[in-house]
Amino acid sequence: MAGQTDRVILHCDANNFFASVESLAQPELKTVPMAVSNSDDRRHGVILAKNDLAKPFGVKTGESVLEALKKCPDLTLVKPHRAQYGEYSRRLNALYQRYTDRVEAASIDESYLDVTDCRALFGSGEEIANALRKSAREELGLTISVGVSFNKTFAKLGSDYKKPDATTVLSRENFRQILYPLPAGTMLGVGGSAEAALKRIGIHTMGDIAAVPRETLVNCLGKFGGAVWDGVMGLDRERVKCVGEYEPPKSIGNGETFPRDIRGREEIEVALMALTDSVAQRLRAHGMVARTVTVQIKNPSLKVISRQAALAHPTSATLALYRAARDLMRKTWNAAAPIRMLTVTLSGLSDPEDARQLSLFDDADGEARDERLYHAVDAIRQRYGANALKPAILLTQLFSEDDPIR
Repeated sequence: MAGQTDRVILHCDANNFFASVESLAQPELKTVPMAVSNSDDRRHGVILAKNDLAKPFGVKTGESVLEALKKCPDLTLVKPHRAQYGEYSRRLNALYQRYTDRVEAASIDESYLDVTDCRALFGSGEEIANALRKSAREELGLTISVGVSFNKTFAKLGSDYKKPDATTVLSRENFRQILYPLPAGTMLGVGGSAEAALKRIGIHTMGDIAAVPRETLVNCLGKFGGAVWDGVMGLDRERVKCVGEYEPPKSIGNGETFPRDIRGREEIEVALMALTDSVAQRLRAHGMVARTVTVQIKNPSLKVISRQAALAHPTSATLALYRAARDLMRKTWNAAAPIRMLTVTLSGLSDPEDARQLSLFDDADGEARDERLYHAVDAIRQRYGANALKPAILLTQLFSEDDPIR
């Protein structure tokens, strides 16, 4: 790497984003342990975010409200205001775009910035990071943590390293000193099962990963292991996309944690249709078709199972996708068992014409006709509103008007 001119990449992460936005509207929430929950029902809700005062009690994002209240009985719960989160996310990204057009939103509260070509105007990566933190705090009332490095992986690890409202620089000179003593599970993508597999072969830290041959990681974790080794060694070269740059999605999914547990074939299939209708519409908006449908189920004990099925032929037709999801559920799930959360994901995405040229199925005209019909439905919804046309199954009164799956 001698003589190589490094990029300067920032990863900006809004601290406790949902909770922080809620506290802007209700400042009294800053003084008490607080969490954002998707339900008023203290028995069945899930924690979506928490503030710093809730963390010492062990409150965790993704756990049930019931579990959180056992740890912190005085926890204040507030419902999410998603439109406000979207607006503050837009404002943060507008702030980032003052410095560079290479701003890639990684999620609603995280963005990568490539400021390599901006240093003559705005200073070093660290100086830009500090200026962004100051602007976010003073103009928006939010704090952000910023990682500064020569690639996206280390920039993300840098923003995670110190919170809240902090800048961490990971350079070629110091990244080993800072990162290598950390647990292997700190590395991006290394979850509990992968970390356990690494421990079984004597790998406990990121430094341990760096100390073994790449093939050791591949043998342990498969292809993903090679990516982990590359990342730990600082070999990530993925670029930061420009604002508005389109990249076709690899999958499209939608999940819902229900305000109450659902059970019984009728309730389950209403929920499935609502989710499938949503992801199919997004699929068509991208001008793509799907080859695979995956259904993920979470029960009240938070156990998750996932099942997938390959379609007979690629499609974007809502009914065909729904039938595949429905058949998966009927084959693999006892309809009498309660469901806390349901997710439908479409994958194996491709251009419709490419898919048809590779397909040998006989009913190509019929499939194309169904897709044209659903594109017409999308156009009507866009003009007259999302409820202008909906599948008949969704007209049932199984759920109230305020329930999210409607």
